[in-house]
Amino acid sequence: MVNTRRNNQGGEELTPPPPITMEQLMMMQTQLLQQMAQNMQNMGNGNGNAPPQVRDKRGEYLKGHSPVFKHSTDPLEVDDWLCAIERQLEIAHCDDKEKVLYASGQLQGAALDWWDSFHFGRTEANPITWPEFRSAFRSHHVPAGLMKLKKKFFLALKQGSMSIAEYHDKFIQLSWYAPTKVDDDEKRWDYSWKV
Repeated sequence: MVNTRRNNQGGEELTPPPPITMEQLMMMQTQLLQQMAQNMQNMGNGNGNAPPQVRDKRGEYLKGHSPVFKHSTDPLEVDDWLCAIERQLEIAHCDDKEKVLYASGQLQGAALDWWDSFHFGRTEANPITWPEFRSAFRSHHVPAGLMKLKKKFFLALKQGSMSIAEYHDKFIQLSWYAPTKVDDDEKRWDYSWKV
């Protein structure tokens, strides 16, 4: 006896399709998985309706192990700290508000006291910008008199008994204090070859 049934229109009797083989089932499953993978890839490329991915900026920032700053009388340490912090903030693609928040989170001791005093009374309507933070931090921790003294050291720098490598390192280090003296290649060349 053959299993038959009627079609929807009440016409001829239809026989059921032959059973699916294991090979056909595996092929259908493979095609389905390939289609799902393609759909997921399209969503990852922004071609689908996937929700936007939220980046963990704080996590990215903290992975860089940003240094803590307490206090320093050496202006180079102040600049080194700022450079290290800015590098991590850029890697994490932080906005202005996050830069101030994350950088101030790395302050301790006297530097934290300065920060508490600096931002006291500020409101959400008048937030501290990153350039404002950077400028105020640097001017507080690097007195103008010290900057002038370091600039004099740079202008008087001569190779003397230093090796070329030592002289180069000292030149780069002190040139931070005389940026207008080395702001183009010609000036840099003139100053770097003093012996």
